[in-house]
Amino acid sequence: MTLQRQIYFWLASFALFAGFVYLFSPILLPFVAGMALAYLLDPVADRLETFGLPRLGATILILVLFVICFVLILLLLLPILGTQLAAFLKALPGLVNSLQQLMSDALGSRLFEMIGIGGGDIKANVGGLLGEGAGWVAGLLKSVWNGGQALLSLVSLFVVTPVVAFYLLLDWDRMVERIDSWLPRQHRETVRKLAREMDGAVAGFVRGQVSVCFILGAFYAIGLAMAGLNFGLLIGIGAGLVSFIPYVGATLGLVVSLGVALVQFWPDWPMIAVVLAIFVTGQFLEGNVLQPKLVGSNIGLHPVWLMFALFAFGYMFGFVGMLIAVPASAMIGVLIRFALSQYMASSLYYGRAGRDADIDGGEGRDG
Repeated sequence: MTLQRQIYFWLASFALFAGFVYLFSPILLPFVAGMALAYLLDPVADRLETFGLPRLGATILILVLFVICFVLILLLLLPILGTQLAAFLKALPGLVNSLQQLMSDALGSRLFEMIGIGGGDIKANVGGLLGEGAGWVAGLLKSVWNGGQALLSLVSLFVVTPVVAFYLLLDWDRMVERIDSWLPRQHRETVRKLAREMDGAVAGFVRGQVSVCFILGAFYAIGLAMAGLNFGLLIGIGAGLVSFIPYVGATLGLVVSLGVALVQFWPDWPMIAVVLAIFVTGQFLEGNVLQPKLVGSNIGLHPVWLMFALFAFGYMFGFVGMLIAVPASAMIGVLIRFALSQYMASSLYYGRAGRDADIDGGEGRDG
């Protein structure tokens, strides 16, 4: 097969895959979630197999423990978070007004007059931002709801996902072997190498970053709750969950928590400093302990590329697209780096004469 035909083949395959995801995105949510769950838990099943536990027993044990932990978290945290979220949304306009008044008292009204911003302008801008944010959240929730509605009810998500995860986790190794047997013999080693790099990038980011998000969420939530910050549990868990985008989760959590702390504790500066210290400590732990140990440095996902992928896949495929954005962007990154390496080793990069001269020069230096 010529290079041109190979390119056409892979472009057609990608187009078919994108069309499939777009066409069936309303019903893919539990299947994508089950696949992601099986991928995350496969190393645990492999480890249990090394201890002598059969694959079936390891799969059942892992999924039962996971479902129990998940249900307990929902039962314990969901009512508290729901109550705090409702209270936070209700108190948000008052918090904004109080924060604006504090800024006006501390900085003086002349500063706002000098830069041409009045209190009415601030309220209007904040109101507009809140309206846009509420619309975005509503659209996201609608996308999530539509994904569950296609399966008769949202409850089916919690029924289908564990079943899909069970069968995929049980047959994961056999599926990998079967797919490996389908690889074209001529390019088998190249495809295997790319697959290993993709798996390393996805595993390094997804598995590692999920652990980082949970640890940071627990740290921020416990720290802010112990500091007595209003809505501390909600803000901490939210900051931890958004931490898969570098710097975004910590920045949003810090801004919101400092705003709440200023309104709640002013003029008690030590308590405000405690809230600031919690996020500084969390960032230190993330950058110096959690990221190097759990994620690693060679994942090849730039924060800007990750944010673009989340927006692009979310725009094209809804909530299902946001779920597949991170692994897809990691895989695309590996393919782009491979394509660049092939291009920089080809005559398209050097030119025929330039490549021959470079090779001759290299041989001369070696001699």
